[in-house]
Amino acid sequence: MTILGVTDRRRTGGYQGLRNGQPLPSPTARVLRGAALAVCCFLVLFPFVGVVTTSFAGQDDVNRTGGLVMLPREWTLDAYQAIFSGGVVTRALLVSVFVTVVGTLCSMAVSTLLGYALSSPTMVGRGWMLMLVLLSLLFSPGLIPSYLLVKQLGLIDSLWALIVPTMLSGFNVIVVRAFFMGIPDELLQSARIDGAGEWAIFRLIVLPLSKAVLAVVGLFYAVGYWNAFFNVMLYINDQSKWTLQYVLRTYVVNNTRIGGDQVNVDALPPQPALQMAVLVVSIVPVLLVYPFLQRHFAKGALTGAVKG
Repeated sequence: MTILGVTDRRRTGGYQGLRNGQPLPSPTARVLRGAALAVCCFLVLFPFVGVVTTSFAGQDDVNRTGGLVMLPREWTLDAYQAIFSGGVVTRALLVSVFVTVVGTLCSMAVSTLLGYALSSPTMVGRGWMLMLVLLSLLFSPGLIPSYLLVKQLGLIDSLWALIVPTMLSGFNVIVVRAFFMGIPDELLQSARIDGAGEWAIFRLIVLPLSKAVLAVVGLFYAVGYWNAFFNVMLYINDQSKWTLQYVLRTYVVNNTRIGGDQVNVDALPPQPALQMAVLVVSIVPVLLVYPFLQRHFAKGALTGAVKG
């Protein structure tokens, strides 16, 4: 029986009241849900806080805890000073920013143009082109053929070697195409009747309506370029063109000063602090960018998942 929006507990199994037509959980259920959410948040935040605090820990704190330091007794910036000393990391940071920004812009331009072309039913050869994009998701060219191609193009020791081989992602093209196909065709046809060309429709109508998917795909590309270091190992010999990720990896893994000069291990900050400082430096740019794209992320990530 329902009186003024209150349901009988016997019929709702302990639920009380209604919200948006759905029964409200009982106080016990709400407490259990809150406790479960708190445990999940703790499990997520605990490693992250540990990474940050360990990066500020000294040798005594690392020796005392054996690695992860949640609350250092003495806070120090030795790990960050060791990473950024000599200006090498600063130069590598600029290289990473250049590769990330230019690479993301080039990838977005290619992906959106190709996605728009594949979403048009009047494109000649659309089926074959779409098949090639799908095949790129199933097969990779391999390490040696990729290196030989980059070498034949004369891109060895060029920053473009870090951009061109990974400029286009078949998955991102499919996501962009699915979003473009969801734009009402009547809107595009009305623009064509008014005399707008395909470039004007793409620039003035399609792109402004696609901010959600562009934000998500742009984030995917940017994170990929920022975190990549394997292509540097393959194609870059000049140390002045190393990216931040590869410089930090070299510093931590080899336990050396950047540039090849060996360092006394005892003079270095503790290895766990160095490793955690590397992680902090690597994730800070993503953490700074993500909040501005978060409101578009859910909509863009679900593009093509629901039809009708």
